[in-house]
Amino acid sequence: MNTDFSTNFVRSPAALREHPALVLNADFRPLSYFPLSLWPWQEAVKAAWLDRVQIIAEYDVTVRSPSTEIRLPSVVVLRDYVKPARMAAFTRFNLFLRDEFTCQYCGSRGEMTFDHVVPRSRGGRTTWENVVASCSPCNLRKGNKTLKQSGMRLRQPAMRPSPEQLQNVGRKFPPNFLHDSWLDYLYWDAELDA
Repeated sequence: MNTDFSTNFVRSPAALREHPALVLNADFRPLSYFPLSLWPWQEAVKAAWLDRVQIIAEYDVTVRSPSTEIRLPSVVVLRDYVKPARMAAFTRFNLFLRDEFTCQYCGSRGEMTFDHVVPRSRGGRTTWENVVASCSPCNLRKGNKTLKQSGMRLRQPAMRPSPEQLQNVGRKFPPNFLHDSWLDYLYWDAELDA
């Protein structure tokens, strides 16, 4: 098994459909909120068997081998702490996540592309500070013009996000399935009801 837990937490989307295990770092925080750090149950069982994780919650479902029966883990904690990235990678996905999958010109959601605020033909660079999520109509409307020439405005300035900022934005997009045993670990810093 690959021991690089920081990048290996999502294998096959099909394998995650039934009884996925939430993977927490050694500090009991998810490795990632978006996508949520999940392993197929087979990976979680194998990691537990190899003593790489501690099982802290289980499903009411068991699997059997000829000599062993085990309840499927629903939450596992890594035994070794995985250091978070110090800088957010500049990727299309992270750019859309920073901008919350919203056009930074009109506020629409849905299919996104990206736009250079200062067009590349005018010396604009492909950096966090100059690229924003954009819907196709706004991207076409702005074209090769500056913001002033196009009469368009940004909803918020383009900036380099920290990994923590991306994690916090990712928390706004919960997956379709959240098992009850995960809830205490996904929103650990939310205020408690009085």
